[in-house]
Amino acid sequence: MLAVGGVDEAGRGPLAGPVVACAVVLESGQSISGVRDSKKLSAKRREALAVSIAHESLAWSLGSASVSEIDELNILGATMLAMRRAVEGLSMQPGLLQIDGNRCPELPRAYNAITETVVGGDDLCPAIAAASILAKVERDRRMDELHEMYPEYGFDRHRGYPTRIHREALLRFGITPAHRRSFRPVREVQLRGVTGK
Repeated sequence: MLAVGGVDEAGRGPLAGPVVACAVVLESGQSISGVRDSKKLSAKRREALAVSIAHESLAWSLGSASVSEIDELNILGATMLAMRRAVEGLSMQPGLLQIDGNRCPELPRAYNAITETVVGGDDLCPAIAAASILAKVERDRRMDELHEMYPEYGFDRHRGYPTRIHREALLRFGITPAHRRSFRPVREVQLRGVTGK
């Protein structure tokens, strides 16, 4: 039976933290009960489903790109790098690889899978939906770690997104090593000379 891989990411829009990608391989036609676009699930439900996905999938792998890689490459380039790392980490190669969005990461020449991009794939493809959940759970875990380091920024609540609370913390406390200096709101704080940790 054909194995289908799905790839998705979490964390393109935030001002802080890494971008995390995941690749999940399922049997063709396989669906895992409750799995859908991670953005439509509560954090508690995502965490429960992540256990099911890890147990029921044929293979899964995480990849990420750091804040420094995001600043060096830009967020699109860093996202493609994280996706490539996730795919390269799989213990098996699917026959079909579906990538959420309209761009495909550059994969090694030895990679033989048929690849296709699927806009809105986390709503349409079970493997992409599963990948979206694992990527989101992992990124949230990493943002919780950053919250322990920088509790005054509230990373455990907004996950690095440019909320009012986050912007106010940036103005009050300055930028941290976890912030993406290539993103305009962070760059503007840096230009104002607000010193952080």
